[in-house]
Amino acid sequence: MEMLNQATEKLKGVDIKTETEKGKHRREPCPPLDTYEPEEWMLETFKQESKQLLHLAIVGHVDAGKSTLMGRLLHILGQVSKKEMHKYEREAKQSGKGSFSYAWVLDESSEERARGITMTVAVAQFETPKFHIVVLDSPGHKDFVPNMISGASQADAAVLVIDACTGAFEAGMEGEGQGVGQTKEHTQLVRSFGVEQLVVAVNKMDAVEYSEDRFNAIKTSLRPFLKHCGFKESGIRWIPLSAMENENLVTQPVNGQMLWYRGPTLLQALDSLEPPVRNVAKPFRLPIAEIFKSRTLGQAVVSGKVEGGAVKIGSKVLVMPSGVSATVKGIEQNGKTCTFVRAGDNADVGLQGVDPACLLQGGVLCHPDYPLPAASLLEVKVLLLETSGPLLRGSQVIIHCHHAKEPAKITKLVSLLDQKGQAIPNKKLRCLLANQRAVIEVKPERGICLEEYSRYKALGRISLRDAGKTLAVGIVTRIIEYE
Repeated sequence: MEMLNQATEKLKGVDIKTETEKGKHRREPCPPLDTYEPEEWMLETFKQESKQLLHLAIVGHVDAGKSTLMGRLLHILGQVSKKEMHKYEREAKQSGKGSFSYAWVLDESSEERARGITMTVAVAQFETPKFHIVVLDSPGHKDFVPNMISGASQADAAVLVIDACTGAFEAGMEGEGQGVGQTKEHTQLVRSFGVEQLVVAVNKMDAVEYSEDRFNAIKTSLRPFLKHCGFKESGIRWIPLSAMENENLVTQPVNGQMLWYRGPTLLQALDSLEPPVRNVAKPFRLPIAEIFKSRTLGQAVVSGKVEGGAVKIGSKVLVMPSGVSATVKGIEQNGKTCTFVRAGDNADVGLQGVDPACLLQGGVLCHPDYPLPAASLLEVKVLLLETSGPLLRGSQVIIHCHHAKEPAKITKLVSLLDQKGQAIPNKKLRCLLANQRAVIEVKPERGICLEEYSRYKALGRISLRDAGKTLAVGIVTRIIEYE
């Protein structure tokens, strides 16, 4: 994962040729992004923000207590009323799942409640003294990792929830004998999405009698792995807590068995995070997470996080990859009407002048003068994970980028990279193995809207998966062909 950090520092803009080695012409994104000048109202509204917006992914192995932790925190902070909480408690007891009442704050579907697991990314919000935090509660079960990817790819920071119970932490790391557990896989994925700040919430400390030795053993075991993923020690916060017993969430521990801990509470740790940098001065980009109809916004509504620029009611946008123009009819955030949104905001955007059939999940709303054409052949720098078997030329994978996912084929193994990210000379590649770094070429079955990492980081991070496993993570270094 260190390769990703090095690539971030060393990548420079790649000169785009007008013709590939095969003699095919590629369509150029035109004009260059550095010619874009934001309008004054975009920057003025950015300066007026009272609290910084922070998207927080909640990740970790299944049954680590992610939803329970967030449900309890939301209840303590007043985001869930006593009446609503009483309702959840009553329904959970009636279903024979009394301990799941706080999880049901976020797990709302009947199937999630019946199975006792999170299946989709639940969204909630709360405030700290410094931040307005949008919670992205991710599913921990391995069957729903694609849903986790779609949600966590929007994150600015993450909470990695660890189950302190004997055997549970180890299962999250090793996958109960079935390969890598979701603690490892989720951590590698959020780092590949650009997350650099991580709060490690060691949950269920009550189950191990608030043992300082157990907490330190988890830290000792997990710290080298986090360093290997590319997290710096200064970007990690370690918090022991118990969600069910409300220990160390908002107030300092009162249990006599945890008086050894003198660090911050979970809420204090979240408030100490560094605010993310917003690309307000770049052309408008909104990857489409969902498409739906709305009584207030009309028949063509998209939702997603604005990754760059800003847009207001009446703005013209370009829907990619269809290339159809549309006008912003209305904008809503959390069900409330607003006149504009800018980089960092999650919003529902109602469009007019476009057929809903032209809207695709994984497509992108763009500034009309700075379109994002679909790429049909790309060069990527990747790190193969422990879960990966040999990758060969011709291997079939699923490529994930923001909310887009597409079957793809590895068409070329370009070069193997050393620990510093430099190509190893005179090294003929027959296959790639776990933990190797390499440059490869990937061809999706259909064009996919993404950017070169050096131009637009949020739209240049990818992961490759197959058969329910994440094989590799990386960045787009060059787009060779466009559709």
